[in-house]
Amino acid sequence: MTIASTMQIWVGLGNPGALYAMHRHNVGFMAVDAIAEVHDFSPPRRAFQGWTQEGRIGGEKILLLKPATFMNESGRAAGEAMRFYKLAPEDVTAFYDELDLAPFKVKVRVGGGTAGHNGIRSLDAHLGPDFRRVRLGIGHPGHKDKVTGHVLGNFAKAEIEPLSDTLGAIAAEAEWLAKGDDARFMNDVALRLASG
Repeated sequence: MTIASTMQIWVGLGNPGALYAMHRHNVGFMAVDAIAEVHDFSPPRRAFQGWTQEGRIGGEKILLLKPATFMNESGRAAGEAMRFYKLAPEDVTAFYDELDLAPFKVKVRVGGGTAGHNGIRSLDAHLGPDFRRVRLGIGHPGHKDKVTGHVLGNFAKAEIEPLSDTLGAIAAEAEWLAKGDDARFMNDVALRLASG
C-alpha cells in the first residue's frame, strides 16, 4: 500500500446478470458481496462502469467494486476508480477464480502473470501488474477442452456448502487483508476452513 493511501479498492471479478450469478467464474463477485454483507457496507450504487459499496474494515476505508463491463473489460472499471481516487496499483486488490488452485483454496500474492485469466489480463492492461491478487481456487477439470464449460458452469450442489464456508472465512478474516497482512489472512482463512 502506498503511504498516502486514503483508501483501498477491492475489485471482485465476474460477469453481470442473473445468468452468470452462480458460475465459478463469478466467485470474485461472491467474495466482495460476502465482505459487504459481513462488514455492513453501504448499499450498492452505480459508478465507475460498475457497482460500488463503501465501508470500513478495521481502520481502513475500502471501496468494493463489481465491474459491469463483463470479465474481459474489468480493467476499464478498476482503472477509472483508481485514477479518480488518485491511487496506485498497490492500493487495488482483485478477487477472482483460479483454475490452478484446488477448489476453495485461497492464496494471495502481489503481481505476477495473468495465467490466461481474461479479467486479470484486462486489469494488467489498465493498472499494470502490481496489484494484489486474492486467488480463489475452483480446481481444474483435468483437460483443457473442458476448461470453458467448467469455468462458465455453475457450482455443483455438493460445492455450495464449502463455497459458503470459504466466502464466510474470507469476509471474517478480511481485516488482515485490509491491514496488508496477507500471510495472516491466508493462514486464518485456512484455519477457519480446517476447523469448519
